[in-house]
Amino acid sequence: MNILISGASIGGPALAYWLTRHGFDVTIVERSNGLRPGGQAIDVRGPALDVAARMGLLEEIRAHRVQMRGMSMVDGEGNEVYRSEEHTFTGGELAGPDIEILRDDLSQILAKAAGEVGYLFGDSIKEIVQDGRGAHVTFDSGLRRTFDVVVGADGLHSNTRGLVFGPESRFIRHLGTYLAVWTAPNILGLDRWQVFHQMPGTGWGGGVMSVRGNSEARVYMGFESEPIAFDHRDVEAQKRILRDRMGGAGWVFPELLEHMGEAEDFHLDAMAQIHMDSWSSGRVVLLGDAGYCGSPLSGQGTSMAMVGAYVLAGELAAARGDHTAAFAAYERELRDYVRGNQELALTNKARVEAQQAGEEYRGEDFGEVVGRLSLKDY
Repeated sequence: MNILISGASIGGPALAYWLTRHGFDVTIVERSNGLRPGGQAIDVRGPALDVAARMGLLEEIRAHRVQMRGMSMVDGEGNEVYRSEEHTFTGGELAGPDIEILRDDLSQILAKAAGEVGYLFGDSIKEIVQDGRGAHVTFDSGLRRTFDVVVGADGLHSNTRGLVFGPESRFIRHLGTYLAVWTAPNILGLDRWQVFHQMPGTGWGGGVMSVRGNSEARVYMGFESEPIAFDHRDVEAQKRILRDRMGGAGWVFPELLEHMGEAEDFHLDAMAQIHMDSWSSGRVVLLGDAGYCGSPLSGQGTSMAMVGAYVLAGELAAARGDHTAAFAAYERELRDYVRGNQELALTNKARVEAQQAGEEYRGEDFGEVVGRLSLKDY
């Protein structure tokens, strides 16, 4: 079978790895001119650790982990009000088995492991026409090719989903928050540490963490808001939105916003989820955030993409290329797991709000939900 994957971040390269090892021919199309730099620190947890081990990548991923010693919360003047050397805001328990790693580092590791797959960088899918012979794809570049299966692994704002399943508005659920992430100098001189400031009652906050041997930092800023209409590819418009929302903020936010102007990896988007009745239509199937985004609030987007890639490739192999049977099995295997992980976003948000109010929150145990799926052997 000849399979096209749209998207070369996490799910796409992970799927390419497994598909090639099952004997499929794989092409990846990516709108960017290469693997995209930047992105937040993400987490590999639960069965995704098992997937990484089966790929022979667990130790390499662990070697590239973000090495944090702890975290602090500060007030508007920078005075420390809380610290922990047991957990961090971005990665959770430091002594646990979970691996926190920068998005671009994990993407590079997975792409290298995928090996000899065909890449179409700087291009995107323009049209998909399906019939009994295949999925006939026209690209923005004018190139036309036919594939047996097309996989949309192209994120929250999936182009593939829009072409085949309909407008994003039918599937997206906003969670009332926006998050921006970018790379900046380590202006606080942090040593494997992260510092966050949340202004009570304002709906905004953020922080900074040192990365890459303290040589640079990743900045996070977020604010509560109803859905905002903007072009998610217009980076300058995103920067203007953040300046407007965070103007007048205290602590070191003004200086961090100055560095935002120079950042080449700036990204702002809604904390949102994707909910769909089906992840496939004919020869087209969705993977990861494109089909079942949990939002950064869930802490499980990366792990769901890696697990989804393993299961989708395995079911295609088990079905000997019968995409209809494979897609149905893929959904049966993952639906409950995805549902539980998406619910974690709401649980995590409620837990943070309770902590800020000085209240106790009892929700479903995070680790129990994360570890609920046992991987099949394919």
